[in-house]
Amino acid sequence: MDKHFGTSGGVGDEIDEVQWCFSQVKGAIDDDVADADIISTVEFNHSGELLATGDKGGRVVIFQQEPESKNQPQCRGDYNVYSTFQSHEPEFDYLKSLEIEEKINKIRWLPQKNAAHFLLSTNDKTIKLWKISERDKRPEGYNLKEDDGRYRDPNTVTTLRVPIFRPMDLMVEASPRRVYANAHTYHINSISVNSDCETYLSSDDLRINLWHLEITDRSFNIVDIKPANMEELTEVITASAFHPNQCNTFVYSSSKGAIRLCDMRMSALCDNHAKFFEEPEDPNNRSFFSEITSSISDVNFSHSGRYMMTRDYLSIKIWDLNMETRPVETYQVHEYLRSKLCSLYENDCIFDKFECCWNGNDSVVMTGSYNNFFRMFDRGYRRDVTLEASRENSKPQSVLKPRKVSSGGKRKKDEISVDSLDFNKKILHTAWHPLDNVIAVATTNNLYIFQDKLN
Repeated sequence: MDKHFGTSGGVGDEIDEVQWCFSQVKGAIDDDVADADIISTVEFNHSGELLATGDKGGRVVIFQQEPESKNQPQCRGDYNVYSTFQSHEPEFDYLKSLEIEEKINKIRWLPQKNAAHFLLSTNDKTIKLWKISERDKRPEGYNLKEDDGRYRDPNTVTTLRVPIFRPMDLMVEASPRRVYANAHTYHINSISVNSDCETYLSSDDLRINLWHLEITDRSFNIVDIKPANMEELTEVITASAFHPNQCNTFVYSSSKGAIRLCDMRMSALCDNHAKFFEEPEDPNNRSFFSEITSSISDVNFSHSGRYMMTRDYLSIKIWDLNMETRPVETYQVHEYLRSKLCSLYENDCIFDKFECCWNGNDSVVMTGSYNNFFRMFDRGYRRDVTLEASRENSKPQSVLKPRKVSSGGKRKKDEISVDSLDFNKKILHTAWHPLDNVIAVATTNNLYIFQDKLN
């Protein structure tokens, strides 16, 4: 693999040779990482101007891209902290004697309609709608209130004055506008905003609920796979997503490697799917761990809505919505781990849930791996590359060198032995700027931002 990796530009159709280079890294350098600082989700907003991360401590940190400098037109604006707030707190379910973690499982941005930004964040049980807004003026000159907030005695007011707005330092406020609670018995694994911009879905292991953004005290149950006898349970829901432009269509994936597409026009309860996507298992790859590795950890529609991508433990599959029998493309993410499944099972890594994402025009897909590696697959050129998020090559504009893993036999120069991979260093969460070649990659407690090299 040469160091040029062919991908499409952010929105154009022209194929460019992209060299990925380091841009920024956020987070502490310490080797001793606090559990609360581990990043659990990463999400760009619809313009790419804002980038949100959630962590295990229940915090949401939003970064804003600075405007491009006129002095350095070849450099894109950096992402700097825009707002930080505590989204969720730890709770205790007294009926079930269970602690509810504050960890942010997912963040989803709503399309912007005015100057403010809105996002949904969820932990295992409760979803919240947050408004992020700016204030650069403050009112002064109240009649019944001093400027410091203390109330005045009405008897001392002798003249009426008109309050005025005075400029102040820019302040970014995050305020909770809605709290959607008590609708999930099991842990929430996905939220997805509908293209109608009025509703969204949330899914847990056995059920999917449909919410209206304005209504917090009730939701509609649209999928329920819970059997009457829990001993008959054979699969659980692992992820779900709304179609990007058909408001009646959504998909959900299962721990058995199947994807069901449902149409809400058919019935109010979508237990009967409209389409069923599943690839027959290759008998040659059958092993004791097949059931675990075939479980789908993420499902995403392409921006065009024609395709969907699923991620299981070892591969990415691209499905055409018009063909249910098999995926149109399959990419092996880390095939060299097939011989290591036994040890990955013993250290629980085999249960890691990797996410995947599309670039702006659906020509490239990206996902994470171990040893802080992440993988890109160019769909048009059928080329792939492995890159590493590391502080060792964190000089601004330094080009990332492709990595190669040796799966056995004689190891070539610059190759890394599969036995020397660090399975504690893993990239589970990645995000791609919707309009540009800028990517965000989460490694434990650090957020790396890479961009293509502008000449």
